[in-house]
Amino acid sequence: MQKLGAAEWVKKLGSGALHSLFSLFVVLSSVWLCMALWVQQPLGWLASRVLIGAWAAFALSILGIYATQHFFSRRKDAMIYLLGFICSLFWYFGLEARQDREWAPEVSRILRYEQRGNAVTLHNVRNFDWRPDGSYAEHWETRHYDLNQITGVNIITSYWMGPQIAHTLVSFDFANAPPLTFSIEIRKEKHEEFSAVGGFFRKYELSLVASDEKDIVYTRSNIRGEQVYFFPVNMPESARIKLFQEYLRKADELARHPKWYNTLSSNCTTLVFDMAQAVSPQPLPADYRLFASGYLPNYLHDLNAISGQWDMQTWYQRAHVNPKVRGMAHISSAEYSQRARQGLPRPAE
Repeated sequence: MQKLGAAEWVKKLGSGALHSLFSLFVVLSSVWLCMALWVQQPLGWLASRVLIGAWAAFALSILGIYATQHFFSRRKDAMIYLLGFICSLFWYFGLEARQDREWAPEVSRILRYEQRGNAVTLHNVRNFDWRPDGSYAEHWETRHYDLNQITGVNIITSYWMGPQIAHTLVSFDFANAPPLTFSIEIRKEKHEEFSAVGGFFRKYELSLVASDEKDIVYTRSNIRGEQVYFFPVNMPESARIKLFQEYLRKADELARHPKWYNTLSSNCTTLVFDMAQAVSPQPLPADYRLFASGYLPNYLHDLNAISGQWDMQTWYQRAHVNPKVRGMAHISSAEYSQRARQGLPRPAE
């Protein structure tokens, strides 16, 4: 009898653990699916919300199965839930990124290039003239670069929602040409706004923008009021060229196969890290600061990629772009780039 009692106790314990795990799965999967339906609205605004309500009601009934009620039977309700969720996964992961939407003007063109040896011609380089009210004069350029003339690489971080989160840009200096800045961004449609939540649920495609430094950095420091910091990076000449070529490869990849932006795993910082990893002679260590992108400069400082002559508090004071360009509504591109670098050391090889 004692052994039988022990066996029954183990059976009940296992059954309770299984029910608890399934209940946790129902909660997490339902929250995920309802948010995906809310963002995507596959059936339109009204029908999608009706579907969300129906799914939430069914999920709540599933969670109540173990107490008093069910639709058909415990087993059937659980099977119906699992089948419905599997179908939703097929729907969600079947969503394809596209190139043919009505894009916002600032991301309407795809970066293209031609390369012969170290000579690169870039088409669709953005050089908008931004006005204080946020409007702009649209202007796209073709520019020519010699990769042997790259003299420096800079990490630019732009903060808009506290110290933890920043947009990351990479700027290349040239001996015989103006700086060029690359930015991994969401590709917004017309009248569409950024949503960090939407970025988790295939709301936006990825866009690689190549831009004049005044355009894409000035927009943040002088128009949007974001806090911008400029950090020269220590990098050998060969790695600079390889990193530039990684951006060209990324431009090719996105032109052939559009991809989804993801707020956590495929964003402006993680993709820059992936490209830097590809050109680094040694593996770069994984770190939480690659996701808390506002601390990326601290991560680079620890790796000696940013000069150790100053501590990070001093670096943030010296690298702060906003005080250097405050109130300059009609500054030229050359002067803006010069002021952003003011007081900063030249990077080491």
